[in-house]
Amino acid sequence: MSNSIIVKKRIKDFNKKIIVSGDKSISIRWLLFASLANGVSQAQNLLMSEDVLATIKAINKLGIKTSLKNNKYNVYGKGINGYKLKKNLTINAQNSGTLGRLILGLLINTPHPIKLIGDNSLSKRDFKRISDPLSKFGSKFKLKNKKNLPLILKGSSNLKPIKYLENKGSAQIKSSIIFGGMRADGITYIKAKKSRTHTELLCKYLNLPIKVKSKKNYDFIEVKKVKNIKTLNYKIPSDISSSAFFIVLTALSKNSSLLIKNVNINPSRVGIITILKKMGVKIVFKNKKIYKGEWNADIFVKSSKKLKSINCPTKLNSGAIDEFLVIFLVAAKAKGTSYFKDLAELNQKESPRLKWGARILNSIGIKTITTNNSIKIFGNPDLKINKKIIIKDYLKDHRVFMTSVIAALSFEGKSVWNIHNKDSIQTSFPNFLKIIEDLKK
Repeated sequence: MSNSIIVKKRIKDFNKKIIVSGDKSISIRWLLFASLANGVSQAQNLLMSEDVLATIKAINKLGIKTSLKNNKYNVYGKGINGYKLKKNLTINAQNSGTLGRLILGLLINTPHPIKLIGDNSLSKRDFKRISDPLSKFGSKFKLKNKKNLPLILKGSSNLKPIKYLENKGSAQIKSSIIFGGMRADGITYIKAKKSRTHTELLCKYLNLPIKVKSKKNYDFIEVKKVKNIKTLNYKIPSDISSSAFFIVLTALSKNSSLLIKNVNINPSRVGIITILKKMGVKIVFKNKKIYKGEWNADIFVKSSKKLKSINCPTKLNSGAIDEFLVIFLVAAKAKGTSYFKDLAELNQKESPRLKWGARILNSIGIKTITTNNSIKIFGNPDLKINKKIIIKDYLKDHRVFMTSVIAALSFEGKSVWNIHNKDSIQTSFPNFLKIIEDLKK
């Protein structure tokens, strides 16, 4: 069976309502918090993707039982110190940077060395950004090439609180330090550049001893040692990062509209909405509500006849870091030149995404100027693609695959797209292609 797809035709106009899979960031964090709780936590709409399944396997290896009953996922937590930290333990984070980086903060008190491994893509990503702050608590790390997986963590039973400046805007670094601070005696202080806030909101809802003061560019976080975590029943909302592909598909279509139900619109995640609105895309939030500290809403979007270029404000970067590849597609169709800068963090993802963004645009005839952290896109509202395009060898980055599919369905012309590694969507969005087929009907 072929692991690539062929796309020959632009999608026809549609007016539909869809439900997108559960939020990946919240699904992984819910599992980690539930594994530390005293008792049984239950989730509905847990995302059953490879990243989340890797998280389930990881907590199972740590002695935490889980089960799926009547479409509800149960985690049987054993308390903040309930992990079974056995000798010769290996945790496989597979492709998940969120799992790999966050769980290290929860394991820094291990009495026995623990080995963390991942797939080929994860093994190329930077873990020094996690080992540096966590080692300040008193744990020790040995990394391949002093930066990569596999790594070996040697914990400490005498963890000391730290003060740390997180200036990359990485929620993974911030969350890992928060988890580390939950195990250390005293108060851990973090000055963190703005990034997604799911970990802090879960801490607040669970009444954990964590304080957050939000300033213009940074959050100031205080973390005290956690002694008890209550169980957490949760209905996981839909993922805005997954929704982004269909928002852009609708925006680039001629006469279409789409309603995406019950999507998480955490203010630290809606950079794409702000950016696309500035570019002329018609997007409205409906039925807004707060659920356990998180904002959720239905997202309504209509196709846009005139798209404008943007000089993207860097303050929006962290809130759109996973969506820039599809944002670049909108810039390709916009009138004028768009400029995105300070995006080095894009290259810390599953693939060097800034390079891949430029590569996809260049393949369809859009001129770009790129540096290590910026891209200038020369838009063409009259773009037509009349050639064969092959997308492959991108480290199975799920967002490169899905962006390529959206591009193939959005632009006019007589193009034929051959997009390899369709199984990459299992990482975050297994039913992506099914929803595409539903929109075609």
